Amino acid sequence: MTDLPSSVVFVTGANRGIGRALAQELLTAGVSKLYAAARDTDTLGELVNAHPDRVIAIQLDVTKANEIASAATLASDTTLLINNAGVAGFTSSMSGDAIEQARVEMDVNYFAPLAVTQAFAPVLKANGGGGVVSLSSIAALSNFPVLGTYSASKAAVHSLMQAFRAELAAQGTYVGTVYPGPVDTDMAANFESEKTAPADVAKAILAGISAKQEEIFPDAMSQNLVAVLDKDRHELDAMTATFLPAA
Repeated sequence: MTDLPSSVVFVTGANRGIGRALAQELLTAGVSKLYAAARDTDTLGELVNAHPDRVIAIQLDVTKANEIASAATLASDTTLLINNAGVAGFTSSMSGDAIEQARVEMDVNYFAPLAVTQAFAPVLKANGGGGVVSLSSIAALSNFPVLGTYSASKAAVHSLMQAFRAELAAQGTYVGTVYPGPVDTDMAANFESEKTAPADVAKAILAGISAKQEEIFPDAMSQNLVAVLDKDRHELDAMTATFLPAA
């Protein structure tokens, strides 16, 4: 999965944030077709109107099995799947609604990539192997308590993609995982930190895909934190533990 111009790409959550930036950068890179998926296809109107010959809007709630199955059937020529859809509740593990929020985050951030990848794996195999790239988070590698339950859901994605990488290798499918730091999107609006522009993150992700990187760190913060992790895991844990929920 290195030749983006010849790729047929399916992106979940393509209507906003990193997903929207990925869609735009993929089109700039010259992909032959882009399946842009979102729960509300009306939010994809501008993208479709700008590229009517290459963009197909797909209605998809990633938590619904019937819609996932339908999407895989409709997009049967997909060669690259990008699991981007996600949700963050900024919930600490001690919050009164932590269990409820954790269930929502696990449904969207973990169970959805599991189900979508399962559905598309045979499609990718039929089309020569292709690739699967899933958005995790730098918070997957060391929990940020202000995002306690979210961090746990993204850690699950990190582990899951390791399993898919091993299991899909025989069919020639490249599996990559992306670990962004804070990105300037609506999702991160309440997170007080320097943030990277979505377009810059998208460009870095596509560069990582083209290089078939298994782990993609698309911004300065994620690169700095993984460098600390590589040096001393406990030092990184101590750093991220300072991101505490408001008292």
